[in-house]
Amino acid sequence: MQATNLAGEPVLQLEHRGQVALLCLNRPEAYNALSRALTQAIIDAFGALSADDSVRAIVLTGNGKAFSAGVDLKEMAEDGGKAMDPANLGVDSPLIRALANCEKPIVGAINGFAVTGGFELALACDYLYAARSARFADTHARVGLIPGWGLSQKLPRLVGINRAREISFTGNYFSATEACEWGLVNKVLEDDSLLEAALVSAQDIAGTQPDALKRIRALMNEGWQLPLGEALAMEGERSAAYNSTVEFSLMEERLAELRTRSKQRQ
Repeated sequence: MQATNLAGEPVLQLEHRGQVALLCLNRPEAYNALSRALTQAIIDAFGALSADDSVRAIVLTGNGKAFSAGVDLKEMAEDGGKAMDPANLGVDSPLIRALANCEKPIVGAINGFAVTGGFELALACDYLYAARSARFADTHARVGLIPGWGLSQKLPRLVGINRAREISFTGNYFSATEACEWGLVNKVLEDDSLLEAALVSAQDIAGTQPDALKRIRALMNEGWQLPLGEALAMEGERSAAYNSTVEFSLMEERLAELRTRSKQRQ
């Protein structure tokens, strides 16, 4: 039986827009806090979408005033803190692993507050767009916890170590505009334009060659964690192995399609 929110709606809504899947966290009454039911729904959805050949890209967003407020503290208090079980933390936690293992690019559309665990969920996306009203914060230090889903390592690599220290040491909120200036968010949109912009970007992804895209994404994700020299060597090896298998006639067809697309966008 599918878990529902207070309005009787699924806690995670799925909608297909052509080759793009739109996933919406739907516990607005709880600021989309990550309850066990919502967390499991996210894990299941990303597993299914990763295996679905009709889906080329995914947009992840939230309903209401928040993208996600993080772990459901009310539920945690009721179950004696089981959400802090070591099995639920770290880069191999089922939730973060579900996004990391997903073979489809994930565009995060941050519609409101992205706080602590919700911030970490956002960082698990490939890139982010944000509504002008969106706000971000890492409040781990204020509630007496340590990040367990990658924030302490991903954030410094995105915004710089000193900026990341300020964000995590103070627990202060910062705006979507600041997030964009710091390189955390790619675009800031008016609230009513956010979802459409994210979907358009995802549709652009869906128009690329899926096998090449999958390999490029893997190169970036793996190379990001390596010293530059090792990463460049890895790119050279994989590029030589893959590009030599591409048929020239297919490449000519794709170049013709690209020229047509470029003219249409001028």
